[in-house]
Amino acid sequence: MLDAGQKAPAFTLPNHEGETVRLSDYDGQHVVLYFYPQADTPGCTREACSFRDAWHRFEEQEVTVIGVSDDSLEDIKAFKEKYDLPFELLSDEDGEVATAYESYGTTSVESETRDIIRRNTYVIDETGVIKRVYEDVSPNSHAQKIIDDLS
Repeated sequence: MLDAGQKAPAFTLPNHEGETVRLSDYDGQHVVLYFYPQADTPGCTREACSFRDAWHRFEEQEVTVIGVSDDSLEDIKAFKEKYDLPFELLSDEDGEVATAYESYGTTSVESETRDIIRRNTYVIDETGVIKRVYEDVSPNSHAQKIIDDLS
């Protein structure tokens, strides 16, 4: 994991509409950058919906939420629309950004080993410095934990 106090790695990724999004687009803003394994699966849906349901609290604190997975553009667009997610979802299909954020790892599923994005989150300040790191988070209480820590 990257540590608090480090400069957040720059990135450029497509969003659910295929538009280019850069971390530098959010200079001067606080960003919650959360990595999730796969769109529209039970844990990832709970996590995304918890961010959605707490959206007004993030807005009140002037915090931008961005979700990143290695899903295709089509999958993240369908996920965003199905659950009416008000925040940006980005597609990191080659895992390059997840790797830069040390959020890409190997797991075993049904006796098969595969690479997967780990459920990690970084809170980045307005100068692009990582302020908080959350590793292998619970999808059920994660958004509330961040709000509590930011308050």
